Amino acid sequence: MSCVLLVDDEPGVLFTLSELLLERGHKVITAKNGVEALTKLEEAETVLTDLSMPRMDGLELMTQIAARDPSLPVILLTAHGSEKVAVAAMKQGAYDYLTKPFDIDEVTVVIERALEARKLRVDNQRLTAEQTLGRRIVGDSRPMRRLLEATSRVASRDVTVLVRGETGTGKEFVAELLHAQSLRSTKPLVRFNCAALPAELADAELFGHVRGAFTGATATRPGFFSQANGGTLILDEIGELPPAIQAKLLRALQEGEIQPVGSGRIEKVDVRVVASTNRDHAADVKTGAFREDLYYRIAVVELIVPPLRDHKEDIPALAEEFGRRYGERFGLGHVTLEPALIDALVHHEWPGNVRQLENTLARLAALSSGGVIGLADFQAAESSSNQLPAQHDSDQTDPPPDARNGPSLKEQVEAFERGLVARALDSTGGNQSEAARRLGVSRVTLIDKMKKYALNTKR
Repeated sequence: MSCVLLVDDEPGVLFTLSELLLERGHKVITAKNGVEALTKLEEAETVLTDLSMPRMDGLELMTQIAARDPSLPVILLTAHGSEKVAVAAMKQGAYDYLTKPFDIDEVTVVIERALEARKLRVDNQRLTAEQTLGRRIVGDSRPMRRLLEATSRVASRDVTVLVRGETGTGKEFVAELLHAQSLRSTKPLVRFNCAALPAELADAELFGHVRGAFTGATATRPGFFSQANGGTLILDEIGELPPAIQAKLLRALQEGEIQPVGSGRIEKVDVRVVASTNRDHAADVKTGAFREDLYYRIAVVELIVPPLRDHKEDIPALAEEFGRRYGERFGLGHVTLEPALIDALVHHEWPGNVRQLENTLARLAALSSGGVIGLADFQAAESSSNQLPAQHDSDQTDPPPDARNGPSLKEQVEAFERGLVARALDSTGGNQSEAARRLGVSRVTLIDKMKKYALNTKR
């Protein structure tokens, strides 16, 4: 269902056009003037606006829309005798115009053409991004379309962006997409996890250090800002950055200047910063947990990545893509997901969002022999992840299983260990650091176990 925004100060015109478009199966949003229309652009896929209106006319509205969303088609509705103005407006970017009194069939045809033009433009943007990233972009739901369209618009504008969303929603992918569609796409893309290091090490990693700056600094080393010069620096989980480093980051963003640890020399850098977080930093600012000036500097544009529960209609396509990807990776050939499995995945709760869904498909593929993966495989995997093996008292009288007819002790231990690792990853939404903490092992050990048992090691 496509969404059309109608803008006219005449209630009769709004009513007539609304009824016409609703009959054709479109969703309709209405506004009485251009000012009101600007507050209702989020869902609109095309705009049909009157040319002459109080407060803000159709030409000014078209200009404002072009600045916010250049891919949104604007159709002008003009009075008889205003055709020259409308033609001039088309040269400035209007998609088309209609003359009052309008013909119903003509209105329908023009709107359908505009909607198709927008779809083609969005599809072309997606194809270009896929070619740049080297992988498919999955997500055709309305929330994801809005996000991808906003990402495409912002990418070409060299501003700092804050990507916000729950753990596992795909914030890292959106950050990479911003770089891939930007004018810096041929320059370096560097990533730094702000939660990975203590303050003193984070300082040296971000801004570099000179030889002898601290114990172990045996050579001068450029930091991530220098490495990303001319390109993009992604700061994952920026809310974890220590307060002292927040001040240095603010200077780098405002002045384009960094000072390596132990150096008295200031270096100029040209870096676009894309930050990601799973926290509400506007609330953190009020509590003093995050610098207010830094928040406004990194959130010039804020993109919200929706949780999977808000776009479940994308789950079938995501599951098929993950099944294909891990089928190829594990040498299984073509992997088919049963319809019953797809239905179960759609109705399943995913607190870890897309990352958890991906980990689940990776586990199903790793445990399968190829071919078809069914609902029973998913239920068995869920059961093994959610239940610990039954514990037996030391004085049990039941005879032990015949080892010759079942798995060996080594196989049973490995199966138990694999279940523990998989369960820890699922319960943390794929957060490796948190999973390692819960298991009482180092992150390096956890990654080794994930590789050993063919679990997803992608962060």
